[in-house]
Amino acid sequence: MLQPPHSSLQVAVVPAQRVSSRDRDQDAPWHTEAVCRRDEAGLFFAPSKEPTAARLSREEAAKRVCARCPVMVECREHALLQPEPYGVWGGLTAAERRVVLARRRRRELELKKTARAAAGRIAAAG
Repeated sequence: MLQPPHSSLQVAVVPAQRVSSRDRDQDAPWHTEAVCRRDEAGLFFAPSKEPTAARLSREEAAKRVCARCPVMVECREHALLQPEPYGVWGGLTAAERRVVLARRRRRELELKKTARAAAGRIAAAG
């Protein structure tokens, strides 16, 4: 993901080294531990005019790589905060990230509405 995409759709079989976020060097950026930094970047971004079946297969392969990545959560949060418009990041496609962001926005609005209603009740009672 952090390298430019290439045309290879092969998945390198490299065992992930699980490092807890507690044990990881706090000065090193999260992406230095990313499994996708190896040579699998072509899995994470769609080539132009990719057929649907090929895209779905490539995305599933990318998600399998993400599933064994020790920094998947950090990667996902990065992609949601940026927001990254393309590719598979943190085990989510761009469309899946849009859904997560929409749900977060709705939840934030609901929390604000609930807080305003509670503040109104307190003000009315006081």
